[in-house]
Amino acid sequence: MAWTAALLTGIGLENLQAEVAEEFSDGEKLFALKVMPTLADKCFSCHGDDPEKIEADLDLTHLEGLLRGGESFDDVVIPGDSEFSFIMEAIRWDNPDYEMPPKENNRLTEKQTWAIRDWIDAGAPWPEEDRVALIRDQYAEGVIVQTSGALSDEWANRRYKEEDLWAYQPIRNPVVPGTHAKSTNPIDAFIDYRLEQYDITAAQPADRRTLIRRATFDLIGLPPVPAEIEAFIKDNRPDLEAFKDVIERLLADPRYGEQWGRHWLDVTRYADSSGFSNDYERPSAWRYRDYVIRSFNQDKPYDQFIIEQIAGDEWDPENPEMILATGFLRMGSWEHTGMSVARITRQQFLDDVTDIVGQAFLSHPLQCASCHDHKFDPIPTKDYYRIQAVFNTTHFADREVPFQEYEHLVDTDEVKVMENRIQYFAEMRDTLNQKQKTAREQWCIDNGVPVGTRRELVKQGIPEEKLPPRNLGLTDEEIGIVKVGQKNVARTEFEMKKFEPYAMSVYTGPTPEKPQSSGSMLTMPENPSESGTYESSHILIGGDPFGRGEEVTPGVFSALPGSNDTIEANPWNTIPKSPEGRRLAFAKWLASSDNVLVPRSIANRIWSYHFSRGIAGNPNNFGAMAGKPTHPELLDFLATRFIENGWSIKDLHRLILSSETYRRSTEHKNRELVIEKDPLGESYAVFKHRRLSAEELRDTMLFVSGELSSTIGGLPARPEINMDVALQPRQVMGSYAASYEPSRTPELRNRRSVYAKKIRGLRNPFMEVFNQPSPDESCEFRHASTVTPQVFSLFNGEDSLNRSIATAINLLENNKTRKKAVETLFQRAYGRKPDKEELVLSLEHWKKMEDRHEGLAFPPRKLPREVERSAVEEMTGAPFSFKEVLFGFEDYVADPSLADVDAKTRALSDLCLVVFNSNEFLYVY
Repeated sequence: MAWTAALLTGIGLENLQAEVAEEFSDGEKLFALKVMPTLADKCFSCHGDDPEKIEADLDLTHLEGLLRGGESFDDVVIPGDSEFSFIMEAIRWDNPDYEMPPKENNRLTEKQTWAIRDWIDAGAPWPEEDRVALIRDQYAEGVIVQTSGALSDEWANRRYKEEDLWAYQPIRNPVVPGTHAKSTNPIDAFIDYRLEQYDITAAQPADRRTLIRRATFDLIGLPPVPAEIEAFIKDNRPDLEAFKDVIERLLADPRYGEQWGRHWLDVTRYADSSGFSNDYERPSAWRYRDYVIRSFNQDKPYDQFIIEQIAGDEWDPENPEMILATGFLRMGSWEHTGMSVARITRQQFLDDVTDIVGQAFLSHPLQCASCHDHKFDPIPTKDYYRIQAVFNTTHFADREVPFQEYEHLVDTDEVKVMENRIQYFAEMRDTLNQKQKTAREQWCIDNGVPVGTRRELVKQGIPEEKLPPRNLGLTDEEIGIVKVGQKNVARTEFEMKKFEPYAMSVYTGPTPEKPQSSGSMLTMPENPSESGTYESSHILIGGDPFGRGEEVTPGVFSALPGSNDTIEANPWNTIPKSPEGRRLAFAKWLASSDNVLVPRSIANRIWSYHFSRGIAGNPNNFGAMAGKPTHPELLDFLATRFIENGWSIKDLHRLILSSETYRRSTEHKNRELVIEKDPLGESYAVFKHRRLSAEELRDTMLFVSGELSSTIGGLPARPEINMDVALQPRQVMGSYAASYEPSRTPELRNRRSVYAKKIRGLRNPFMEVFNQPSPDESCEFRHASTVTPQVFSLFNGEDSLNRSIATAINLLENNKTRKKAVETLFQRAYGRKPDKEELVLSLEHWKKMEDRHEGLAFPPRKLPREVERSAVEEMTGAPFSFKEVLFGFEDYVADPSLADVDAKTRALSDLCLVVFNSNEFLYVY
């Protein structure tokens, strides 16, 4: 829009308006830009488009007809007097006998109603067609800005505080602050300059043992092994020189991609199921997850990473990796069934993808602009739908992409379990189908009707009254059971597609005539451009999928330089209106160094994961209602350096981790002064400690116990979860989803948590209680609550108990003395040996627990083999029940339990459990 261009370029908005003030009246502009489009969209179909069928003899396509009125009223419009113009009574729905337009979903919005009111009060001008066209052209070029009070574009006339628009300003390459310009790391110059303003000094450097543990958790999500710690401590080189080698080693570690890929998957809302009421499995989602992990390990330039995820299929359609990358567009919750309304489910996708693109890449939630111009940020509704138009020709497809040599399935044990499940439910279905067939055949013989199914008999012309009854031969209970069999077979066969080379992807083309259901493979038409109908994009009134308003073309933020909706000539005026290439052009705009939001967004995101806070407080939101940057010059410096270094995220890590700011201690010699001067902790005088994330906590317990599998990628792992949750009933389309059954062997179960199967409707209780975010919404940053259930979960839960037992077994197998076992436990868990007091107390506790366990007996763990399910048949309302056999527990290799080990091992596991519950284990300092 013109005002934003004026704001960002220094041109006065008043001067722009003065240039056209005498050429067009406000009433003419209002008619051309607001009133005429509303009349055409809402009224002409009944009042003028067809001269032979004009409702109530009221023609609204020209001023003469409007002033003449219709068969019931002649005062439809009284120029200059909206109060007594009958049209206002009709469009406001004041008179129940004359509500226009007559359908609720087509009713005028408040803004449209006000526009007609102010136009009438302005004299109801009706300029000639060429004059209307000229007004629209000048408005589109940014020369005209509406100024007619409440009826104008409220957004165009709104004034924003300059400080709230910080993210829209050009990225500067700020000068490193004067006296600090020669600092080893420019980051420290910016931070120390502000520290002087706080009048506090920085904390001392962290010791080497603390620093390597901090960096190792940051970069790979696991603790360092004792040998790595000792090597760093004994390195005689200067601290920074030695630490840089640690950084390089960690960045080259393949586990780096697992840790930092998980951060991105938080943002994109990765899950292995689709959510909503049926929560269908997404068999191929794991291939997008692995693409993300590979991309971080390869240090893929971020601008390339953007383009691949938004438009890889358009950019390089023959490259398998590009097809896998577009799984990004499919990550949101989505469902379409035979009971869904296609336009609604389609709009859910369009709203979802528009908003996630805004949050993930632009740090702007966009959803609220779907109904109205954003109240606090310069994002009009038109911008929202212009961005949405980019994706209007994007459709889902599970595309066949051969498995690559770097991809691994891993858990093929699951094939046998699923085949057994199919066979079990197929036999349940087939037995009852045969019973029904026998009864139907006998009925046909007894009633003199040809033997056949109802469908076959209908085709033969047999009337309804002579057809065999539906579900003949089955009891009400059996009717429900046969449907259970059918649906479980179909669902399991669909889920087995995970073993086939499909990619969860998209294609460009028209909207299909009949949308496909989410519980099946979504096929791409053989000729995508010829299968369906291309739909135009419109502003949806109030966000209503059926309330079409003004038509829009693909575009970008009008408040940013490079928008195709500003007065500036620019290279991004080229997002095509044609279906092909929209996403690619848009992705290139996102990935342009001229886009001021994207580099700031990712630089702030990376910083936030290292320091537990962003320079700008909300990584997904740079808007007025979110946190403004505490160090805006530093953020621009990082964004500038990021672009100069080829959009390399690893280079950004190197810069940040090598700073004194990152290497500071969490303790300060004058803690009270820091709290007084910097109560919000924004000065970076000390390093902010953090609790391990849910995934880091689970992975670290497995690391300490020696159970953690190093296998990278592949089908989702299925860790053990609380059995009550695993077996809880989850209804799906009149049946039940299969119970959650963990992977058969510890090696398969105990892979890193980033590979754990993530079902939207069945959360892992241990992970959830430690703040693993829901995949239903984008998570910009993990928060660490402190609540009582965490105590119960970590001290009394099965997860920590099993890890404690496994750790005790491992320690006893690998250490000859009790003293050595305790020392090894401390080294693995804390990265250090116990001091004398800790060693004595630990050995004493071990002995006391052993004495206690000598007199205790524990029953062996019994795994369930079947579950009784009860349901109500959806058509008859009759209750029925059936058994679900748990084939996953056949040949199951269980973790050792308390019943499987002796008193000495159980006692040591108690000590391990104490260690797992200690702050030194749970926190990174």
